[in-house]
Amino acid sequence: MAAAPQTPKHFPVSWEELHRNSKALAWRLIELGPWKGMMAITRGGLVPAAVVARELDIRLIETVCVIGYQPDDTKPQQTKEATILKPPANVGDGEGWLVIDDLVDTGRTVDVLRKIIPKAHYAAVYAKPLGRPLVDTYVTEVSQDTWIYFPWDVELQFMQPIATRRKE
Repeated sequence: MAAAPQTPKHFPVSWEELHRNSKALAWRLIELGPWKGMMAITRGGLVPAAVVARELDIRLIETVCVIGYQPDDTKPQQTKEATILKPPANVGDGEGWLVIDDLVDTGRTVDVLRKIIPKAHYAAVYAKPLGRPLVDTYVTEVSQDTWIYFPWDVELQFMQPIATRRKE
């Protein structure tokens, strides 16, 4: 008997949940400081970085801009390589710096950043199995075949129950 095709898993995250998990990330990071500053990976890391910066009283915040997906957010596809659009400024090799992202998926973003800032501490709110070994700290793990919908990506609308969708 052939295996049934797997239904993609969807994991919607509310603003409240993202805030709560970002604060949980801060609790895991507080004892690892003090930090010289923080780097937020744009764009997904901006919101969690704001929460973590507040909780850890970090005032010096830099951005590092990386593209890892094609621009069509309705059907995101990974690009061949993660590309740094803007490297972080004035962080040296990253020693004493905290790098924050919303999600580590395959780890390509962290991998490319570790080449230029190898001594930074990498943290993400959510981690998938392929990327988890590449970050130093994370809060919540989801399966590799799960697509996380962040609050800035979605609007509220009715959804059929899972059982109904599986029958279709």
